[in-house]
This record gives sequence, structure tokens and C-alpha cells, in this order.
Amino acid sequence: MQRTRVSGSVTPIVIVGSGFAGLAMAIRLKQAGIHDFTIFEQAGRVGGTWRDNHYPGAACDVESHLYSFSFEPNPRWTRMFAPQAEILSYLESCAQKYGLLPHIRLNTEVRGATFDEREGIWRVETSDGRTTTARVLVSACGGLNRPALPDIPGLGTFGGKTFHSARWDDSADLEGKTVAVIGTGASAIQIVPAIASKVGRLHLFQRTPPWILPKRDRAISEAEREWFARVPLLQRLARLRQYWWHELFALGFVAEPRIMKLAERLARAYLANSVPDPVLREKLTPAYTMGCKRVLLSNDYYPALLRPNVELVTEPIEAIEAEGVRTSDGVFREVDTLILATGFQAAEAVAPFAIRGRGGRDLNDAWRDGPEAYRGTTIAGFPNFFLIVGPNVGLGHSSMVFMIESQAAYVMSCIEAMQARRWKFVDVRPEAQSLENRKLQARFPRTVWSTGCVSWYQTRSGKNTTLWPGFTFEFRLKTRRFDPAPYEVVPMA
Repeated sequence: MQRTRVSGSVTPIVIVGSGFAGLAMAIRLKQAGIHDFTIFEQAGRVGGTWRDNHYPGAACDVESHLYSFSFEPNPRWTRMFAPQAEILSYLESCAQKYGLLPHIRLNTEVRGATFDEREGIWRVETSDGRTTTARVLVSACGGLNRPALPDIPGLGTFGGKTFHSARWDDSADLEGKTVAVIGTGASAIQIVPAIASKVGRLHLFQRTPPWILPKRDRAISEAEREWFARVPLLQRLARLRQYWWHELFALGFVAEPRIMKLAERLARAYLANSVPDPVLREKLTPAYTMGCKRVLLSNDYYPALLRPNVELVTEPIEAIEAEGVRTSDGVFREVDTLILATGFQAAEAVAPFAIRGRGGRDLNDAWRDGPEAYRGTTIAGFPNFFLIVGPNVGLGHSSMVFMIESQAAYVMSCIEAMQARRWKFVDVRPEAQSLENRKLQARFPRTVWSTGCVSWYQTRSGKNTTLWPGFTFEFRLKTRRFDPAPYEVVPMA
């Protein structure tokens, strides 16, 4: 791929982010014999969301053998659902094994990128004051990198420690303290059991209860790990079984929501067996179709709520004051530490950094009606710019690593075509992107995500810009190779 020198440093390909998405893209480049690329990482180590989310109890809710690269199985997982530290270690080992560390510029945040149409290059500005020029720009920042802070009056006036679950304060001493946790989503149901035994008092503020199923977690014995290491086929078969089980479960999400009633019965039975108090059980019973919001897995959340030092609060928060939290019923609860387990800004139109495409158009302006992309990967008016885990690529039922690998293969196919045919840039046509997204949005009314709840999958207008409304193998087929037909292709001069 032709180099273009303008100012600062030069690299044919820039990748932003070093989580699963960034590493997958970089490894594909290495496997294709392309070694001239740079990865910008704003943090001091690789790992993405598994570096950032290191709160107590953090673990995956997809089986370990499936939540890993297909080309890099790990026979040494210690549990069926890997804890955060093991996943982070796995990613670091992948970066080491595939020789990615020399390509990574740590502690370097991308501040902005501007496309130069005449030269067919991206000028990437970073926090160290340098400008790097690149023919191809890949954003692998993911959708779970911007914590969502609750809009609660007085949040900034609290006098104790306050932090988001994705920005856990390791210096916070919770021993014997009175702690408030706001939110009952995926992070909260892991945090609460992990800290309940050490805090003096825990107030858990719930707006909407989640549907919860038992987690089929257990330790993987040393004998099993040894068999997986000696006979890799066994691990591949375990992964295949897990994959198709999740795809079967997807029937209730994307094809026939009534199927979710069966899973709902299991969840209700699990709740009934776990929580004998009918009043508490009523507070923990969702009033929406299972799957409309994220389905959670836990074996220890309900037991934690039965502890005498744990209180579930369902009255809305009226305000946060210097010494605690006041709810709408007038009750004031003094707290020492405030933990915001309030999720991420995943659905709204927020670019990962300042991006200007053809004619200086800002990506946030292009996304003013909600983020969208072609195959979740390319955006009209932003040539040679690729998203890994872009709009409508998220999942409610399976492993995101599968989708990441699909997108990385698609981008790699495009890069190879650009090299072989000496294209300056490719830009998906607006009409192709629009048609693709109209078809995609037309599928949502028959999915479980359109059964009436309000979730972080949707924008404020109700448009689902987060999830893929189909089976993962459908997405794999759509991204198996790059087809230039929907693109404007500009050759080298």
C-alpha cells in the first residue's frame, strides 16, 4: 500500500484501540503479511473493556471457550465463564504472541482525524501533539468505552467517594462502610455479591429489575484443561456446541419472541426458589418481555440481596446530597461511597473521537439521526474509514468476538483489494448505506427488543442502533468478502 508523507509520522494503516477489536484487526494484518501499521492506545496497557472494567466480581457472561479468538483457543481457562483478570491476561498474551507490542503506542489518545480527499489520506492527531498520516483508519474503540452518568440532581455535590463501575477506584476502602450502588444491570449484579460481605451497609437503588437466569459456571478441572491442551479438537467441539446453543437461543430474540416465555418461566422459577420473601420477590420481578433488555446470568446476586446488611431500594432517587441519597418518598440515606453501575453510552450518536470526512463533514453531524453504517463497518462520506463493533453489530445472545472476527475479515478483504487494484480510496455510496439500514431496521419490529421496554440498545427516539437483528452466521455471510459494487472506488492517479 502506497505511503504518503505529509508531516509527522507515516503509516499505511492506523488502528485506534487495543481491546479484542483492535488486536483482531492487527493480527489479521500480520497474518496477511502486512507489518506496517500503528495501534494507538490511550491507556497504559492493552485490553479495552477488560482493562477498564476491573471492579470486584467482574467476569464474562459468555462461556470462555466461545468468548475468545477462534484462531487462538486457550485450553487453560480456569472457569466456564472467565473472570476479568484471565481475559485481560489472554489479550496481553495474544498481543505478545503475534508480535503486536512494537506496533502499539500506549498512553496516546487519538484526538481527531481528518480526511484529505486530494491525497486520499487520513491525518490523525494524537495527544502527544503529533500528526500521523495513514491511507486506512480503523476505529476499534468499541461501544462500551464511554460510561453513562445518571442525570440525578446534586450528583456532583456528594462529599464522599464517587466512581463509575468502569472507572473503579482501587484506592476506595469499602470495609465496614455504607455504600450506595445505583443501577441493577450487568455490572451491578457482579459488584453487589462481591462487596456485600465486606461493607457495613449496602443500599442498592433499582429503577427496573432485570431478568436473571442461573449461570452455568463451574471450575474447569486440571484434568479437563490437560485434555484440551493435548487434544485441541475437544476444545473446538466444546466451542462449536456453545456457539450453536447460543444461536438456538437467538430464535427467541430475532424470530419469535413468544419463545422467550419459556425462558421467562425458568427465570421466574429461579427467582421464586431464591427469594422467599414475596415483597422482595415482587420488587425483583420484571414487567417486560424477557430479552427486551439484556438478560443477566448470576448464581449469587439473589442470595446477596437476602443479607441483613443489604437493602433494595425501588423508590426513585430525588436528589443526591453532600452526605447521601434522598428518594422520592422523603427518606434520606447517609452513605460513605457512591458507586455508579449505570452502563455506557452505546446507542447515541457519539463518534469515538473528532472525525471529519469528505468536505470536512463531521461524523457526529452525519449521525445526528442516530449512528448507522454499511454492514456496521463503513460510513458514507468517510472513505477508507472502518469501524469494528460499529452500529448494529452488538449482540444480545452470543459472543461479540465472533462479530469482531467477521468485521476484521471484511476490512482485511477490502485492504487486500485496495492493494491489488491500486485504489486510492473506497467510499460506500449513501444510497447503499441507506438501503441496507432500512432493511435492517425493518427487521426489528418482530424481535424481542421491540416488545415495549426502554433499554440502552435504543436512542432517545426509540431507534435500535446497537444490536444486530439476526443470527451471527448471517452477519458472517454478509461480511465474508469485500464487494466493491456498493462503493465509490477512486483509483490512484
